[in-house]
Formats: sequence, structure tokens, C-alpha cells
Amino acid sequence: MKIAVLMTCHNRREKTLACLAALHANVPVLGTSFAVFLVDDGSSDGTAAAVAARYPHTRLIVGDGSLFWNGGMRKAFAAALEGNFDAYLWLNDDTMLYPDALVRLLAASRALRLATGGNVVVVGSTQDAASRALTYGGVVRAARWRPMAFSMVTPGAAPIECESMWGNCVLIPDAIARAVGNLDPSFTHSMGDVDYGLRVRKAGFGIFVMSGYAGTCSMNSPSGSYEDPRVPLRERLRKMMQPKGLPVRSWRVLTRRHAGPFWFLYWAWPYCKVVASALLPRRRA
Repeated sequence: MKIAVLMTCHNRREKTLACLAALHANVPVLGTSFAVFLVDDGSSDGTAAAVAARYPHTRLIVGDGSLFWNGGMRKAFAAALEGNFDAYLWLNDDTMLYPDALVRLLAASRALRLATGGNVVVVGSTQDAASRALTYGGVVRAARWRPMAFSMVTPGAAPIECESMWGNCVLIPDAIARAVGNLDPSFTHSMGDVDYGLRVRKAGFGIFVMSGYAGTCSMNSPSGSYEDPRVPLRERLRKMMQPKGLPVRSWRVLTRRHAGPFWFLYWAWPYCKVVASALLPRRRA
């Protein structure tokens, strides 16, 4: 079995190298090999040179700094799809896999294929290295009337079905990748992973969170982002329009595709919420 490991990075040399070290330190799986496709999106800290020196078999793909997560992963995915691989592993460069992560991901994939009678996507959950709290993994809709609000699935002793996922550690069989295609270029940084999971479900395939945790990854802090109410309104709206925020076009694609006939209400809600949260306290004052 041949696995393509898909990664993208930008100016996080030490984290990227640590991620690759953890990947290569995984327990070998009999009859399985992997090839790493790493997009270096215009790093200026010597990431590409360091990776080439330490892991010369890595397939390095150069970006210009404008790709962000979705664009970089899309580029890596496209290159890997030209090869002959049995599965594709999305791996964030700040995710540190546990030594048995690949063994358990592949075992879960095989067991679920037998149990369901078809190929499924398997999500590896991550936890904070210090607190051991769940940080990323599979997600489900919080409620039927909130189709764009997602709650994370806490991994248990057995695999748990979910509706989509964050893209930190995701194993996708080739049959699903060929049926669903690549990540959507409508997204630059975020939302592409959630969209992909929802597309997987619409195509008739299952998504499961594997038992236990695949590794560690710290959760991104909302401090200083558009979600931080301490940031002035004008700055919050500016950050909201940036690739790492909630850009209007990308959010419109996601809501129109997955939020149902009243998608425009869900599309407008977060922008209205940011404005209201800034103005209402002033009125009370």
C-alpha cells in the first residue's frame, strides 16, 4: 500500500521539521510505504533547504506565499493525484503524530471498510500537548437549524461517525479522492477542509473519527483575530476579509453549497454579529 502524505508550510521551519521527524518515526506498517508532498509556500526562513537536507526524498513544491493552507494543500493533492497511490494523508505541519498513529489510522480504515462495505475517510483527532484537551478532529452539526455551526467529536474507544472534519490529520482512500476530487479553489485558507468533508458525505461516503488521538496540535488562539471583541470594529472587519478570516466570497460558496434554501441568512449572520457586538455595548454605555 502506497500513501501520499500531503503537507503545506510557511515560515515554520522548526515545526515543519518536527512534524516530519514524528512522521518518519512512526512504527512501520508491513507492506506500506509513504511519500511526502510538501508545498513550501514562499518561506523565507530556510524551510525548504532544511527539509531537502534532512529528508531528501521529500517531494518539495514551491509556492509564492499566496497559497495559504487550502491553496498549498490543493497543490500538493494535485501533484499526488498524478501518481499511483492507494490513499492520501492530510497532515498539518504543526501536528506531531504519535508513533503508532499510522498503524491505527490504517487499521481503522481497513476495519471500517469491512464493517460498512465501502471506503471511508478516517480522521485522526489531535490534543493539546500540555492540557491533553481535544483541539482538532471530526465535527458534526450542532443542530439542524444551525447547519453551519459545528461541534467537535470527542474520540472514544471505537470509531465514531461524523459529518466533516478539520484537516489536521485525515486519511482519504484513493477511490474517494477520485470520486470527490481535489480541494475547492474557492477557498484560500480555511473552510476548504470542512467543505471537502461535506462533499464526501454528499458523494455517499462515510467519515469516521478513529479511536483515541493521532497526535498533538495546539489550537489557534482567537486573541487578536476578528473573533476577539477587544479588537476595534474596523480592524475586526478588516481581519474578517483576509484569507485567514471569513472572506465574503469563500463563506458564500460554503453556505450556498451546504446551508440549504436559507443559506443567505447563515451567510450574513457572522458579519451582522461582529457589527452588533461592537455597537450594542456602546448603546448601553
